[in-house]
Amino acid sequence: MTRVFIHGLESSSQGTKGQYFRSKFPHMIIEDYTGSLKNRMAKLNAVLAGKTDLILVGSSYGGLMAAMYACAHPEKVKKLILLAPALNLAAFRPYLKNRLTMPTILYQGRHDDVVPPAPVREIAGRLFSDLQYHLVDDDHPLTRSFETLNWDALLEAPVNN
Repeated sequence: MTRVFIHGLESSSQGTKGQYFRSKFPHMIIEDYTGSLKNRMAKLNAVLAGKTDLILVGSSYGGLMAAMYACAHPEKVKKLILLAPALNLAAFRPYLKNRLTMPTILYQGRHDDVVPPAPVREIAGRLFSDLQYHLVDDDHPLTRSFETLNWDALLEAPVNN
């Protein structure tokens, strides 16, 4: 199993989540992504080339990237964990024709003022057939919730997938 963290648009691998994952899961792939979405996706594709059995964790814009990667390579992704993913952006519309079956766990803050929860929930419900959606009492970066989540369990390989 290969675990990967993809940070958000204005973050980096040195952000709060990246540092947390680096300290708790030292074998996790944690890279920096910069530039346009096209450039970021090209780097993600290069980083993941030849890898399978992926568990992708994407935060905000990184959630968008993780979902796009899963749509393009569903056979390589075993599980998705999306944190306030920016699925509502126009760049994601072409991917909405897909139906993904891998286990997908989505956390979003009910007070998210960056990525609106209602459209993301609706899009996720259409796209992911095995979705666990959690609307938590938090903000966009999941400031209060992130470190309280059971990451050991979340990052386990799915059973029967």
